Amino acid sequence: MWKSSLLLCLILQTGETSVQELLARIEALEKRVQELEAERRPPVPPAPAPPAPASLNAGSHNGSDPQQAALPAAAALPQYPSLELRGFSDIDFSGSDQKGTHSGFSEGQFTLHLVSALAPKVNFFSEITLSARRDAGLGGAPGFNPEVERAIVRFDQSDAFKVSFGRYHTPINWWNTTYHHGQWLQTTVSRPEMVQFGGQFIPIHFVGAQIEGTMPARGLNLNYNAGVGNSRGPILSRPADFGPTNNTKAWLANLSARPSHARGLQFGGSVYQDRIDLSPGQNFREWITSGHLVWTRETPEVIAEIANVTHRDLAGLLPVSHSQAFYIQSAYRLPVANRVWKPYYRYEYIHIPKSDVPFRTVPSLSGSTIGIRYDLTEFAALKFEYRNFRRPPDSTRVNSAFIQTSFTF
Repeated sequence: MWKSSLLLCLILQTGETSVQELLARIEALEKRVQELEAERRPPVPPAPAPPAPASLNAGSHNGSDPQQAALPAAAALPQYPSLELRGFSDIDFSGSDQKGTHSGFSEGQFTLHLVSALAPKVNFFSEITLSARRDAGLGGAPGFNPEVERAIVRFDQSDAFKVSFGRYHTPINWWNTTYHHGQWLQTTVSRPEMVQFGGQFIPIHFVGAQIEGTMPARGLNLNYNAGVGNSRGPILSRPADFGPTNNTKAWLANLSARPSHARGLQFGGSVYQDRIDLSPGQNFREWITSGHLVWTRETPEVIAEIANVTHRDLAGLLPVSHSQAFYIQSAYRLPVANRVWKPYYRYEYIHIPKSDVPFRTVPSLSGSTIGIRYDLTEFAALKFEYRNFRRPPDSTRVNSAFIQTSFTF
């Protein structure tokens, strides 16, 4: 019908045009209409391609796993080893009225934490530090001392049973295993004297093997740790990294609880036994017992620890000596200004009797630390700290002030 109408119109407009020419023009117009209609239709999705034959996905020349190659990218299996890196550092300013000291800036430790997953239940952790040297450049001494603080490979059978081997922070003290070499991790500028890096009161590092785990225990959430390793080295502040100094192995055991009904609360105790060889004929049995009570809610934060070190002369010629140390630290994150201010106070005490031969170079101590932490960002902090210490038998008190910026990256 519409063709006839169109033909009639064209005839009226072009009376001399032949019918054949009119039909050709009508055909061209119909073709153009079909093209325009085709452009307006939604595209038809292509039919899915047939799955590739199994032989195309079965392995390749680069040695990839055939099953993994057949999986889509989102479901690919994890790759091993998988290395992650994190760092810490700090810059300090200090001043003191102690004779022979100078005020000024110092560079803190540059610390790297390396974590690598080796298999679904096998992990490696390492902590490496660079510490500035006072004798840098003298006699060819480098500017910084590198140190492998921790290097641990651990097999996680389950939450209740894990086995590890390596160099640890000795787990006989809560602070020593919670706050490591990154100063940003801890509230204060300084560590308590009893767990000071380079100190001798307790062995800060330990080389050997450990088992550990966590058990619910009806809401008590018990954590245990037991280990065996080398005795302290000839220098009591260092472990025997190079190998044992005697045929007696040091051992330790630790048990703590974190009750579910008291979030942030932890309490527990540790025991450590070792043999110390100072020189031929000067050999001592060392027993360390310690306990801790910690509340880490930050409103407030309370940390309290105590330790007793007993030295017994194996030859029986010297009296048994007992040295004690403790500290208690409290802090409170203020509920103002986005909770960035955290004042704190710590009192600490160390008593070393004159009869304690292995600790003859360890000073006694009585003193207080007061300060405030200001969190610049989630990853950087400023700390302002004042200390007042006295080291018996000298009754002279030493006053010191510190400013520290610490950060993680």
